[in-house]
Amino acid sequence: MTAAAETSPLEARLGHHYQMDGTYLVGREKLREYARAVQDYHPAHWDVAAAAELGYADVIAPLTFTSAPGMQCNRRMFESIVVGYDTYLQTEEVFEQHRPIVAGDELTIDVELTAVRRTAGRDFITVTNTFTDTAGERVHTLHTTVVGVTADDIDAGVKTAVQKAMMHDMNILDIGGDDADYVKTLRPETEIRIADGSGRTPGTPDFDSITVGDDLGVHHTRLSRGDLVNYAGVAGDANPIHWDEAIAKLAGLPDVIAHGMLTMGLGAGFASTWTGDPGAVTRYTVRLSQPAVVSAAEGADIEYSGKVRSLDPETRSGVLLIGAKSAGKKIFGLATMHVRFR
Repeated sequence: MTAAAETSPLEARLGHHYQMDGTYLVGREKLREYARAVQDYHPAHWDVAAAAELGYADVIAPLTFTSAPGMQCNRRMFESIVVGYDTYLQTEEVFEQHRPIVAGDELTIDVELTAVRRTAGRDFITVTNTFTDTAGERVHTLHTTVVGVTADDIDAGVKTAVQKAMMHDMNILDIGGDDADYVKTLRPETEIRIADGSGRTPGTPDFDSITVGDDLGVHHTRLSRGDLVNYAGVAGDANPIHWDEAIAKLAGLPDVIAHGMLTMGLGAGFASTWTGDPGAVTRYTVRLSQPAVVSAAEGADIEYSGKVRSLDPETRSGVLLIGAKSAGKKIFGLATMHVRFR
């Protein structure tokens, strides 16, 4: 196959940028609501005094919180800019935490099509969200990679079923803009200032007490259908394969499956229990492997584990390897977390 045959038409739209209308005001209760949805009970997400002990002005956002406003901002990208597909499957997520998001932050969110690659006849598409505070500093960067799925891969009955099941203002299978109306817009060339959270002493273990290979332990998390419905509402993920058994099976799945982003949030909470300070994470990357199947009768058990993969004495930081399994299958193909230590 020639290189030209492997080129996606979407590549002409690479770099397309827009900014969300208005700003996103981070509410304290919204953070607690999200923390509850991902079963993350670290005190820094809930209690102002506990957050203050770690050096924060208010409660801080769980690491994967940005996926919720990001999903809403990305709707325009996947409805009218990234065209030629009937739906998308999430494959990888990268969270870059330049400084923790704190209740009271007012954020501007930029959306950009940053990568398109074609592998084995499939288009892998990366959309990047950047979150900037009122001081003009970028506090968080979120990279979402999905694979485009066409009608050839979807049962003809799925579209009809989804249209009947979706909430009133969304339809994940009714997407695709008109090429004739497309106008490419690029990010303005302005100074980019990245927030620097290194001035705060993290509430993590002392670097000298950590050794490569240290075990993070094992934690089992139970998910029920109720947990999936709650997360769908909190995060704004309306895909019915996460709560409707008939549609999930029509889509070729064995049963309802957990949101990939939910399993990532659970993994982040597991790691912060060990580190003691969720704000000390600088990067969290998860490549999804298998979905976690959540039956109506039994729910699902997800086993999280981890170890210290590497350490950097110069920056007093390290990389953790996070594992996740459900029903004996790995649901994370590869998950790593970069953490600053004291």
